[in-house]
Amino acid sequence: MQGLIGKKIGMTSLFTEDGRNLACTVVQTGPCVVTQVKTIETDGYSALQLGFGERKAKNVSNQLKGHLSKSGDVISQKLVEFRDFEIEKSLGDTITVDDVFQAEDIVKVSGFSKGKGFQGVVKRHNFAGVNDATHGQHNRQRSPGSIGAASYPAKVFKGMRMAGQDGNRKVTTKNLKVLRVMPENNLLLIKGTVPGHKGSIVIIEK
Repeated sequence: MQGLIGKKIGMTSLFTEDGRNLACTVVQTGPCVVTQVKTIETDGYSALQLGFGERKAKNVSNQLKGHLSKSGDVISQKLVEFRDFEIEKSLGDTITVDDVFQAEDIVKVSGFSKGKGFQGVVKRHNFAGVNDATHGQHNRQRSPGSIGAASYPAKVFKGMRMAGQDGNRKVTTKNLKVLRVMPENNLLLIKGTVPGHKGSIVIIEK
């Protein structure tokens, strides 16, 4: 499966030839450096490990520095492995956005959703709440209600939908269309929204 690593820039809109206005997400896709080549003979499967972005050398372990030095790569911010990459590349080669993607391609994008902190059941699980503020209800409009049964089973089952940490989880959005490829600026315009906040790292696969 072919893919690249990118950074979410933000959202904009495009007008089609028939006058429709389409919302799209701008993703800085690549260039990505091949930091490792895995083959069936040596590793049991075929894959390319790609690196994207840069980070300070002081924040990286010596083991990772030694691994990246083999490809002559700078200290990459993100490393991702793509299995069965259709393009033949060698260690240290650079892959750009137009090497992999074209307009009208259907892709899937993976990233971490925006973190929303500790949230109640109404926002986290779409509970309706008590709604009725009369008949003795006091400050319970957004309460979860009863969470247990009677003396049997005398416990709260695991997985009960309750308040807690919301967002900040890996999300994959499928069947997104590439509207435009801009190789001069390493940009990919994808129809619709993709997971994550502005500046977050995303993985685009086709």
